[in-house]
Amino acid sequence: MEDSEELKIGELKLIEKEKVEGELKVNCFSEVLNDGSIHFQIIRFPKQIYVWIGYNSAKLGHLYAAAHTRPNNMVSATTLLGGTFDNTGSGIARRLVLKTGVNIILACNLPKDNTMLEVEAEKILVRKLISLGYTKPRLEATSV
Repeated sequence: MEDSEELKIGELKLIEKEKVEGELKVNCFSEVLNDGSIHFQIIRFPKQIYVWIGYNSAKLGHLYAAAHTRPNNMVSATTLLGGTFDNTGSGIARRLVLKTGVNIILACNLPKDNTMLEVEAEKILVRKLISLGYTKPRLEATSV
């Protein structure tokens, strides 16, 4: 009798471990754009998403955090690593919070002088987030 109870306890521990591991989802993919490759990694945690975007290298780049803030439920972003605050990654992080509804940690290694690359990278990323089901459902638009 005791052996079966131990087995049940062992099974419960195994099930809990699988559940915790199952909540963490990792997706990696790359796209070829113009003359280079852009790489993505998306890690989905229960209440936040970590995204890495790299262009032609596997460097971390600047690290940003963005989240909804109270009382007006606005989105705030800050630089965690990489020096000064710039619009390249912080803008992407802010918009991702609005699209997903969860906190975003974004590591971004995109050239600052290539706005079109930034726009294309964000489009590709958003399409992937939608296909994975990580975005908030859209509200039905009303026509006037």
